[in-house]
Amino acid sequence: MKALFSILFLVIILAMGAAAAGWIWFNDAVTRAGPSDADTVFQVNRGESLVSVADRLETQGVIPDARLMRLKARLDGVETDIKAGEFELPARASIAGILARLVEGDTVQYRITIPEGLTTAQALRIISANETLTGDLPDPEPAEGALLPDTYLFTRGTSRADLAARMADAQDDLLDELWPERAADTPVTSREDAIILASVVQKEAGSLEEIDLVAGVFANRLERGIPLQSDPTVIYGVSRGEPLYNQRGERRTLYRSELDRETPWNTYLIPGLPETPICNPGRAAISAVLNPADTDYIFFVADGTGGHAFAETLAEHNRNVAAYRRYEAEEIARERAE
Repeated sequence: MKALFSILFLVIILAMGAAAAGWIWFNDAVTRAGPSDADTVFQVNRGESLVSVADRLETQGVIPDARLMRLKARLDGVETDIKAGEFELPARASIAGILARLVEGDTVQYRITIPEGLTTAQALRIISANETLTGDLPDPEPAEGALLPDTYLFTRGTSRADLAARMADAQDDLLDELWPERAADTPVTSREDAIILASVVQKEAGSLEEIDLVAGVFANRLERGIPLQSDPTVIYGVSRGEPLYNQRGERRTLYRSELDRETPWNTYLIPGLPETPICNPGRAAISAVLNPADTDYIFFVADGTGGHAFAETLAEHNRNVAAYRRYEAEEIARERAE
């Protein structure tokens, strides 16, 4: 009996030793640098199993043995936790390191920038042209002014409709943030009117530095019942915000007949705000109309440097206009001389 116990004890010791050696070998195998000598971009498809993923990683030479990844995942309890998406796997990445990335969802992020002041149609053209996005544009098309311009991060496989929905949600969230903090004397009385006025300010302001002042001018005009008289609103009524060209294909300004044309957006002829936004305004423009600058200005005109000259009286404004006309004439003469 004593000899039997001795044999059993020895067997147990050997088994424990073998198990310990196996565990050491396994941990070394899954943490050892992998066989791939270059970074690899790897796509996990939606609904794909770990078995399929591990097999493809072995086939592509990213890991040495799919069975080791499956066993590591089973031991860690993460067999069903891998995320779909596109992953950038570093050269020589270990099985454990790769599995951690797949479970954490550390996917490749792409970015798309929608500038402030584009119409919805123009913004959707940028989204449509992005080859990393998938699917069709949203139908129906989002309303004018409904999208918040910004830089958005997304993963491969994101649909164009989903991205547009994110932009609309981002604008709703921004209004939820800014609307309660609006100034008591702001002339806009609804979130919809705030976006309409912000779209006009966005198209008129030459820089972020003067955007609050432009908002202040339009706030004064609305409060005093003076038409906004904004050229971009007239352009929207003519071309829905697309650039204007003459018959030779050159960019042009508005014709007198267009300034006299009655449309729901011609703020030379209609009182108050245009019927709809004329573009998608950014955060700064929306914030500016909700908290416009406290100013007595009611006029502004381009000054030729990318900004505007502001005035409190019509006489002062007329002098600013005359100065700009002289600047324009000098620029035209200089261009012709060159």
